[in-house]
Amino acid sequence: MNFRHEVKHEISVSDLITVRQRMRAVAYPDSHAADGKYLVRSLYFDNIDDKALREKIDGLSNREKFRIRYYNGDTSVIHLEKKSKSDRLGSKQSAPLTAEQAQKIVDGDTEWMLNSEYPLVRELYSKMTLQGIAPKTIVDYIREPFVFPAGNVRVTLDYNIRSGMRCTDFLNPDCVTVPVSDAVILEVKWDAFLPDIIRDAVSLEDRREGAFSKYAACRIYG
Repeated sequence: MNFRHEVKHEISVSDLITVRQRMRAVAYPDSHAADGKYLVRSLYFDNIDDKALREKIDGLSNREKFRIRYYNGDTSVIHLEKKSKSDRLGSKQSAPLTAEQAQKIVDGDTEWMLNSEYPLVRELYSKMTLQGIAPKTIVDYIREPFVFPAGNVRVTLDYNIRSGMRCTDFLNPDCVTVPVSDAVILEVKWDAFLPDIIRDAVSLEDRREGAFSKYAACRIYG
């Protein structure tokens, strides 16, 4: 498991405009983005005691969460992801799912997962069975991503965060979501080093590292 440095800031709309212009001048748009952005839809998992939510709110240094994600409404490419956090370092494991498999997980049809060729799918099955984790809520937002080769840097600007509340039917394009925050989230990820040109581009006066969680924000309604 490869861990990367991760720093997150909650910024203003004017900061968004500033960072966007700077990044366009020094970095590259993500090749998967259309017109510089894409819509992210995730389905997050938690147990009956809200373990993932509580660990985030309590600021535990070591924690993990599972989600299923696709982009721009395209359900032909879906991934199961496990995000792990250790202090200021983060890692992500991923496995592909078909739309049919994703829907089965939503519907609680999980026995097939035990024989999956992907260890991450089998791990999710184990934790759904033993720890009682299950689909909890949909999280939608718009992302503007930038990349920079040196340091394997990825800078993202996320906004228009919306919650499916208690809806888990995340493959349904007509599933109603509601806005939960007007926050803009700047996130910077890198491997061994962060180049000065990127450090300068994302530097903002009086902005400190924050702990904003889109999942926690989208649990505001339960």
